[in-house]
Amino acid sequence: MEINVSGQPAYVYTGGKKLAREAIAQQPVVVFIHGAQQDHSCWGLQSRWFAHHGYSVLVPDLPGHGRSDGEALPSIEALAEWIVALLDAAGVEKAIVIGHSMGSLVALEVATRFLGRVAKAALIGTSLPMPVSQALLDATRDDEPKAVAMINAFSYSASGQIGGNTVPGLWLLGMNQRLMERQKKGVFHVDMTACNAYARSPESLAGIAAPLLIIAGSQDRMTSPKAAKALLGFIPGARLVSIEGSGHALMAERPDAVLDALRAFVAS
Repeated sequence: MEINVSGQPAYVYTGGKKLAREAIAQQPVVVFIHGAQQDHSCWGLQSRWFAHHGYSVLVPDLPGHGRSDGEALPSIEALAEWIVALLDAAGVEKAIVIGHSMGSLVALEVATRFLGRVAKAALIGTSLPMPVSQALLDATRDDEPKAVAMINAFSYSASGQIGGNTVPGLWLLGMNQRLMERQKKGVFHVDMTACNAYARSPESLAGIAAPLLIIAGSQDRMTSPKAAKALLGFIPGARLVSIEGSGHALMAERPDAVLDALRAFVAS
């Protein structure tokens, strides 16, 4: 589906199910927000399940990513405003927002600033702040293949590094490499700079009104599970699910466990 958001066409995957624009708001709406140098395809299993079980699913390629037009937006705040503009364009008053990595910061910003627009929020592979090493920032600007290799080295658990895919014959690192390589040049640096610069304080999260779930991989070396757990003290009623044996790329490494956690949270 293509939706015009803030004057530019955006590609929005609907979970493999045909969804008429006028029918979107007739069911509960779930918005999946991808991470840096990614696009809608990272949410394959999770988005399809919700789309075929009574939910309207919106999985956008963020501006400048995947099939969406425009330039990559330079800040988490701007991306949050874009998500709300997407809801407006789709005629959606309130949605469940789910984000991974950079997308988790976007979901967090939406839940914090736009209280009335969020029914529930789930943050996967998150931390606040989300610092990016100078070496990685420099590589995203000057040597994208090196940056891709660095991300792959740190995004997967020990088993994921040697081929532990739940789908036989598929190579986790190779799939992620190709996904990152197909994004437009320059997007990588903009995304990682936005993550690094996001300066919202944990104390400011106390006003979040929507139920919130944090999903963390026990072997995540990109966003420490300790950092994810620390957020619980700042968000009243927030819950944490730890997925054993997973690195940062949770939807690829442990797709069923992520889906189970999201299903239980959304249904509660």
